[in-house]
Amino acid sequence: MTDPDLAAAFLATWPAAEYAEAGGFRVGRGMGAGGRVGSGRAAGPWSDADIDRIVRIQRNWGEPPLIAVDDDDAALAATLKARGWLRHRPTLVMQAQVSALTDREIPPVTAMDLWPPLAIQRDIWADQGIDAARQAVMERTPGPKAAILGRVQDRAGGAAFAAVHGPIAMVHAVAVLPPLRRMGLAGWMVRRAATFAANQGAARLVLTVRQSNEGALALYAGLGFIPCGGYSYWKPPVG
Repeated sequence: MTDPDLAAAFLATWPAAEYAEAGGFRVGRGMGAGGRVGSGRAAGPWSDADIDRIVRIQRNWGEPPLIAVDDDDAALAATLKARGWLRHRPTLVMQAQVSALTDREIPPVTAMDLWPPLAIQRDIWADQGIDAARQAVMERTPGPKAAILGRVQDRAGGAAFAAVHGPIAMVHAVAVLPPLRRMGLAGWMVRRAATFAANQGAARLVLTVRQSNEGALALYAGLGFIPCGGYSYWKPPVG
């Protein structure tokens, strides 16, 4: 990422269990929490031999080889492709100005921020695949941070996680129970995250979304989010 504030917030608001250096790469130990924390990322000038170092580190941790490549890093993508690695899960990074998301009142008891999360929030996350390993990432994230609770039809129906680092707040783990979707709840939770961010002095709200998730892309675009970057995960072929 060429934006240093965004690169710093990307790591600080969803940190790996630990990090190791592999030449020009920083390698995160995911501990089962997914590619965001369990991948290697370019952090400086690198060589082909560094890719082998990444693989050794990850295998020593008992984790699969995985490298996250920014969309504008054509050199790294070409190197991995030449090695037979395959591209997976292209993801957009999107941002909006906090001030544009705090321009209206959130309906009473529709969305609120708190920490630590309530049991019902943990249950909602778990129901939507945000398991204990991913919830552990939230726990080790340094503050300021908040668990966003969403309510609709007089019941808890959604949860999200927000954390601030410098001028940027990031929203992660947005989840709404299937029977309560398409009622605007995700949008109100994002707006509550923006209110939390504003109270912490952040100017931008950033999130990531897979390019294949058309519904989420439409939701965030409707809220005023625009793409500000992207990346994909690369991994070696099976066998």
